Amino acid sequence: MHHATRRQFISSACAASAAAVAAPSWGRAVAANERLTLGFVGLGERGMHLLGQFLAEPDVQVVAVCDVEEQHYREREWGTGRALGRLPASERVQQASSAPSLVTADFREVCGRDDIDAVVVATPDHWHALCTLEAIRGGKDVYCEKPVTHRFAEGRAICRAVDEHEAIFQTGSQQRSWPEFRRAVELIRNGVLGGVTQIEVGLPPGYENAMGPTEVLEPADAVAYDLWCGPAAKLPYMRARHHRWWRGHSAFGGGVLMDWIGHHNDIAHWSLDLNESGPLRVTAEGWTAAATEVYDTPHHYTIQCEYPGGVTSTISDANELGTKWIGPEGWIHVTRGRLTASDDRWLSKDFSAGPWQLGPAESHVRNFLNGVKQRQACVAPADVGHRSITPGHLGYVSQAVGRSLAWNAETQRIVDDSEAQQLLERNPYRGPWQIG
Repeated sequence: MHHATRRQFISSACAASAAAVAAPSWGRAVAANERLTLGFVGLGERGMHLLGQFLAEPDVQVVAVCDVEEQHYREREWGTGRALGRLPASERVQQASSAPSLVTADFREVCGRDDIDAVVVATPDHWHALCTLEAIRGGKDVYCEKPVTHRFAEGRAICRAVDEHEAIFQTGSQQRSWPEFRRAVELIRNGVLGGVTQIEVGLPPGYENAMGPTEVLEPADAVAYDLWCGPAAKLPYMRARHHRWWRGHSAFGGGVLMDWIGHHNDIAHWSLDLNESGPLRVTAEGWTAAATEVYDTPHHYTIQCEYPGGVTSTISDANELGTKWIGPEGWIHVTRGRLTASDDRWLSKDFSAGPWQLGPAESHVRNFLNGVKQRQACVAPADVGHRSITPGHLGYVSQAVGRSLAWNAETQRIVDDSEAQQLLERNPYRGPWQIG
């Protein structure tokens, strides 16, 4: 879009909510050889990676690309590395097939088209809910990057919308589609440890110092930056918390904790059959702040969780990266590219873990496309993505109020603590945006 058009977009946004008027889903079963038409919203580093993965599928046609910026280079100096944004994305689509019919800065234009089957959302976290809800209410299926939402209340809203419109949804927790993680879950579900007593979920530490220049600048495109902030507080622009490093501030993301919890804690939940449940109690411990005021998410952190059946877990940057299960018969640990165990026999390809089997893995994007065509749930649906990160949301609240929280996973409410519940449900949006 030209600058004048983007200004018109801001003006129109001030006159109406970002949420579309609710409409029935027109999701349909699609023949196996029929092409699916996709629109992409958010074309930074992750969005461009997903674009390449989807374009590699023979039954995909990308017809729309959307990003608030025409072109940028993430945290790198201008002209360094791969170009990102809607213009490079459009060129990438054209190289693979034909030029997209829509190139825009307004995600609502993508979600409102009737020639699009599904929308891929790869924006920063604070935009996930608005883009996803707009797409679902426009009758689209959605692939959305993890964490599925920035705020707990947004996650509840997305789960309700998916159910109401019978949408197909895939959270970008792609480890569920990787063989080492699937094998680990099979081993645990089949009881090779003689039960699970303890889980150690290891995540990377948060940002300690500023990850880029902290000089407050006038953005090169003020309108694009305003759109980039969207429903979040419009913080003074600096490169240290814009592209790549934005999640260090809670206005835009939940820090490294919420970036990674949807991966390794998701595997922990899957192994305990907690796809539709969660912990009984959550306690934040040992959180330390960053050494810079640029970020307000924790540098070091631990979240203690208690689960049904006496299972306890720690989610912490002090743990070894990945997911580790401990039981009476030993331990199993999985991280990207590596599965280890106290008993090497469990790692043999010939070892039969038991009757509970996941079957062969398919790629995460293929799983989504097949789900759309067959109208079947994906491996990481909305409720799964929401519940796997709920301990992180609760950890932030526990840290804020300075006490342990009892959690009712069925009602998804904190027990007998109105102050903590209000903090959990808090969803501050900058006007005029709202989730509807």
